Amino acid sequence: MLRDGGGEQTLREHLIATAARLIDQRGTSGLTVRDIAQEAQVASGVLYNHFADKEELLVLALRAHVGAVMSRAGELPSAGDGTVEDNLRAHINFGLTTLDRIMPAFAGVFGKPKLLARFNELMDGDDGRPLPAAFAAYLRAEQRLGRIRPTADIEAATTLIIGACHEVTLPAQFRGTPSRNVRVPPGFVDGLVTTVLQGIAAEQEPPDPGTVA
Repeated sequence: MLRDGGGEQTLREHLIATAARLIDQRGTSGLTVRDIAQEAQVASGVLYNHFADKEELLVLALRAHVGAVMSRAGELPSAGDGTVEDNLRAHINFGLTTLDRIMPAFAGVFGKPKLLARFNELMDGDDGRPLPAAFAAYLRAEQRLGRIRPTADIEAATTLIIGACHEVTLPAQFRGTPSRNVRVPPGFVDGLVTTVLQGIAAEQEPPDPGTVA
């Protein structure tokens, strides 16, 4: 039920939800006000009664799309459950799945710096980007429990893992062949987990018993 100004769903909310659904189905490239209005079954001019411009509607719809994708991706393990190793695998797989679904929506936005800037401002107002923020929160919780080294750099670990997930999902957008079926290289997740937990430094050899300290 729609009610302009209140009730179960306002017309503004309906328009955002409609635009988010279209973005999920076809991305933002070529998406017009008329397309959104037709799908929402309203006149095109109605949109401008509720949004300053098309860009405002798009950034709000993009945020709604990101939130919907993350909510549908399933539950993540909580800090303290299972093992850190298994939990990292779950978080990485979650990141790959959500980015694979989200990135095609941004294919038509990469060449629109003003639209990207407005989206970034909106997400910054939501206390950061959802995926990195959620992962960093998990790592900090594990750190407080003592299951991650207290001196571990949580921001660096977050950047490494989220960046690696982008490396798998982003190239398809630049090749012009976005896929809803991410092709994860064999051993990618296990290798990333091992690298994060163990690092890349050479193992230190035990001291020679005959060496004077």
